Amino acid sequence: MDQGFDVYCGLDVGKSEHHATALNRAGERLFDKPLPQDEARLRELFMSLQHHGTVLIVVDQPNTIGALSVAVARDCGCEVAYLPGLAMRKAADLYPGNSKTDARDAFIIAETARAMPHTLRAVDRDSEVLSALKVLSGFDTDLTHECTRAINRLRSLMLQIFPALERAFPGTILTRSLVLELLIKYAGPTGLRAAGRGNVLRWARNHSRKDPATLIDTVFAALGEQTVTVAGTEAVELVIPRVAAQIKELKHQRTIVAEEVEKLLDDFPLSKVLMSMPGVGIKTAATILLAIGDGSSFRTSGHLAAYAGIAPVTRRSGTSIRGEFPARSGNKELKNALFRSAWMASCHDPLSKAYYERKRAEGKKHNAAIICLARRRCDVIFAMLKNGTLYQEKAPQAA
Repeated sequence: MDQGFDVYCGLDVGKSEHHATALNRAGERLFDKPLPQDEARLRELFMSLQHHGTVLIVVDQPNTIGALSVAVARDCGCEVAYLPGLAMRKAADLYPGNSKTDARDAFIIAETARAMPHTLRAVDRDSEVLSALKVLSGFDTDLTHECTRAINRLRSLMLQIFPALERAFPGTILTRSLVLELLIKYAGPTGLRAAGRGNVLRWARNHSRKDPATLIDTVFAALGEQTVTVAGTEAVELVIPRVAAQIKELKHQRTIVAEEVEKLLDDFPLSKVLMSMPGVGIKTAATILLAIGDGSSFRTSGHLAAYAGIAPVTRRSGTSIRGEFPARSGNKELKNALFRSAWMASCHDPLSKAYYERKRAEGKKHNAAIICLARRRCDVIFAMLKNGTLYQEKAPQAA
């Protein structure tokens, strides 16, 4: 973040009211008052601060309750930055006092921006595509969590009354459309037994493109492993079809969101650049773009790797501690996206696979070798985003 600003305005944002503290280059206070969540009052403050020179508005929450402040600041011609919560709490420890008030937080935000600009992060670029992508990605994350909870709930219900039947649907088999429809129609062991294998198989064949005989045989084999009826079975079989229907609907919503994200990425040129690289799909490209945009806020690929938490951290203290260790910080979502894409590339891309195997031959464990590959690919991603060029495949070098 550039240091050439005349005014640093820290905003501790709130649902109905913010607190704003503005400092000049010398650290003198130009403004230190509560500020309502109101466009007119925000605009009045930002315009008045511009009489002192160029203004940097720094928020502690750029989304949801802070979105209006960011939009008004940009409309007034001010630069906008974001101070992450962890960086703010560490900075707060440098100042005397243990109290936590809006006024103190606003001052710390402004003073940190003035004295330690390297702690700031760029707010999402003023792009309708990236803003829409953030909303859809957040919604998809919520749907994923809800779907996981529903799946765990369904397994818990089946384990409660009929463990053998739950074991008949291992892994992702439980969330297949045919299995969910089966549970919606027949509810559980009582309904399946009452219908009989022949009727269930006939119904399954009418609702599946592949032959479901193996699955139905597995289900009825499991039904034969238990003869007792557990207390509460009737109530559980009232809930099972509802939870199965919930999972089906959540999966349908995720499919719709994925299609909308794909349409958005089609209109964003850098998405095609990213997805030209092996191991980078729609979700990974969206995560990378949301985290770093076009990468222009990073001077080198090393800075990008450090931000993602995939660059090793050097630790030295005299002669007793020397070496490099894995980073424990960084943007977790970006790190996970780079790790997953490197993992996929190590399985399907010859160049990545050769590099991964070379690192394993050097004695590195799987995760360490994948991190090394992700760090190497980070250099390539940075160059691709900077130059706007597609990935160019090269022949793997012999080990």
